[in-house]
Amino acid sequence: MDFEAPVITIGEQGSFAWKVFHERHPRMLERVSSATPYGPDVRDGLAELLSESTTGVVAPLDDEAPDHRRWAAWAAGWVGRPWRETPFLWAESYFFRRLLAAVGYFEPGPWRGVDPFAPMKTAELRSAATAETLKAFDALPELTAQERDAAVVQAAVWGNQADLAFQLSTGVSGAAGLVAGSSQEFWSLFDTAGPVHLIADNAAGELAADLALIDHLLATGRANHVVLHVKPTPYYVSDATPADVVGVLRHLAGLPGEVGAIGQRAWEALRSGRVELRAHPFFCAPRDYRAMPDDLRTELASAAVTVLKGDLNYRRLVGDQHWPATTPFAEAAGHFPSPLAALRVLKSEVVVGLDAPVVEALGEGPWRTNGSHALIQTTRP
Repeated sequence: MDFEAPVITIGEQGSFAWKVFHERHPRMLERVSSATPYGPDVRDGLAELLSESTTGVVAPLDDEAPDHRRWAAWAAGWVGRPWRETPFLWAESYFFRRLLAAVGYFEPGPWRGVDPFAPMKTAELRSAATAETLKAFDALPELTAQERDAAVVQAAVWGNQADLAFQLSTGVSGAAGLVAGSSQEFWSLFDTAGPVHLIADNAAGELAADLALIDHLLATGRANHVVLHVKPTPYYVSDATPADVVGVLRHLAGLPGEVGAIGQRAWEALRSGRVELRAHPFFCAPRDYRAMPDDLRTELASAAVTVLKGDLNYRRLVGDQHWPATTPFAEAAGHFPSPLAALRVLKSEVVVGLDAPVVEALGEGPWRTNGSHALIQTTRP
């Protein structure tokens, strides 16, 4: 890169990052509190966290969770400083780690290991909108091979639009189209069969679309082995965890038609080892992928292709900074250790790799953050 773009912080009043903390988080905490019968102590703790993160200074962790030491290191340098000065990526991650502690996720007691976002994820998975989307997979067997290729990629891209945290503040807009890339560009990476890694984002309908993509990769021989990476703990409201993978698979396998067959095949692929599930702690880290630990970097370097899903993973890939939108994607993502395909609906300010005429035509409107546009971008190390 020719220059280092400014890091996005949460302190600028009215900015997208500021609105996440001052508008989205209050709505989200209200839903968390109403979806599970937490007692007054938990509800008071959540209210204190909201007040601290919008008007106060960063407090240290006060729990004894297994990841306490790791998170204390990640928080070093920010504890005691005003939240408004903190980087957006770090602040969001620390907020959700503190939320888990506030609801008793890590401590002995009735709420230990209980996902505070599970009711919302379940409702999303069983919603009429998701049912309609899943039923669309019944058309896959009737399509040509080329049409199936395009359909599963489009489903994996636009499945990211149904992000619960995103819906809490904006609603879901109709898809206006891709600002970069195509399904043909995506498939051009798969020039040799080998292991494919998919770094998932959201649970529910998006995870179902990811499983359909995985099923297609195996069925067409483009992958001989798939590693599915999810979050080790609940994170960012709707992010997928191992429990969500099992829940979505059970839901799919119980449905009729092609989507049920996809669920059954994916279930068996996990049982046979053709698909493996991973939940590395770094996927909940408040740091970008340049800082990934050696064991994860080595594993991803072995991939023939890595598929990176969603907005948060994109921010961690290119850096959560005010890059010019025309910054080449290969420069921003060139540090990644394997051939890479990023599939993402735009729901935050960060974007790179766009052609200048596209940026000019889109102008200064809300297209970066309102979920109306998406992209497919690829690069090789």
